[in-house]
Amino acid sequence: MAKLWQKNYKLNEEIEKFTVGNDYLIDKNLIKYDVYGSIAHAGMLNKIGILDKNEFRKLKKGLIEILKLSEKNKFAITPKDEDVHTAIENHLTKKLGSLGKKIHTARSRNDQVLVDLRLYSKDKLIEVQTLVLQLASAFADKAEKYKEVPMPGYTHSRKAMPSSAGMYFGSFAESLADDMEILEEAYELNDQCPLGSGAGYGLPLDVDRKFASNQLGFGKVQNNSLYVQNSRGKFESLSIFALGSVMADLARLSNDLVIFSMDEFGFFKLPDEFCTGSSIMPQKKNPDVFELTRSKSAKVDSNLHLVKAICSKLQSGYNRDLQMAKEPLIESFDIAISTLAIFKMVIEKIGVNKEKCIAACTQEMFATEHAYGLVKKGMPFRDAYRQTAENMENLPKINPAKNILSKKHIGSTGNLGLGKLKRQIKKIGSELGSESAKFHSKLNKLVK
Repeated sequence: MAKLWQKNYKLNEEIEKFTVGNDYLIDKNLIKYDVYGSIAHAGMLNKIGILDKNEFRKLKKGLIEILKLSEKNKFAITPKDEDVHTAIENHLTKKLGSLGKKIHTARSRNDQVLVDLRLYSKDKLIEVQTLVLQLASAFADKAEKYKEVPMPGYTHSRKAMPSSAGMYFGSFAESLADDMEILEEAYELNDQCPLGSGAGYGLPLDVDRKFASNQLGFGKVQNNSLYVQNSRGKFESLSIFALGSVMADLARLSNDLVIFSMDEFGFFKLPDEFCTGSSIMPQKKNPDVFELTRSKSAKVDSNLHLVKAICSKLQSGYNRDLQMAKEPLIESFDIAISTLAIFKMVIEKIGVNKEKCIAACTQEMFATEHAYGLVKKGMPFRDAYRQTAENMENLPKINPAKNILSKKHIGSTGNLGLGKLKRQIKKIGSELGSESAKFHSKLNKLVK
């Protein structure tokens, strides 16, 4: 199997193993995107006269065949291939002879892997955003259902002020809505076509970069050829950062659910089917899914630091170090997608123990309420604070359920703004659906 860079010498086998690494395994994730990029590129070569119509037709047919083989898990990338780009070109050359060798004209593996990663990232970001919106909607529904259930609010891990189960679940719905903005920023940066930048300094052919970009459904061409190469690692970092923001929300939620589902709290009830057991203690029902989520969040964070560390001290232009940035990106997407899918099920099925939530709303939590009652009568707050603190044992009792509903300012327990939140989620979902349809329509059109 010929390497794309093969010359008239044999590479040392140990060096070959070291430089190839596990790219031939990682690149299985990129096969279909490399096919899409190659079809668009071949169409551009036909447009500028490098390929005639018959040659383009044969190459396109061969590339679609690779796509179909990949869908059946029958397209192999071997260590001898090195990567997906070589495997595809070798397959085309084996099938089409010298015509297969033309596919790499006006293209470097540098811009080829970039277009693969951009298409992969766009596709996965759409999938992540879809799952985030589904989870945000599940949180909003849960907040609506339990908005009248009081529960303690905590600061410094100690009871602080009255809150509600509705406020708790609603807080995560709003946080995920904000995560959507970060994910959208990552999507927009990835929505730039790198094809035609070559190895980073342009090409000695009058390529039509705009044509290839339009064929692949990119929002625009990434302009400066050198910056195209320098942006590798930067764009991956932003994507991982966005995923890390989502995972951080799920990690915090996980920590809460581990604690609040303990017998000592009992606010939330985890369905048995979500709990694993102990090999020695028959009674145990363990919240492993949440504990693993905390560690998976840390893994995504570490991937971000890894990619930034790989790229931060490189000379301008392509450097082989960047090969090591693919795996943490792909791993981070895999982690986020699998975790989000799990949490939608968790939130839909988790139970709230109303009695234990109310019982936990002990009267010291209402001290601030009493202080502000004195403020309303004209007492300076600092005096009201001290007077309340000195008379904690004699404060009149307050009904937790009535109290949370009495607070009406924006964002308070009696005015959570869930209607507005649900409309926002629906609007974002509609916009995402349109973008997803446009993106996939472009790619599907390429292979027809």
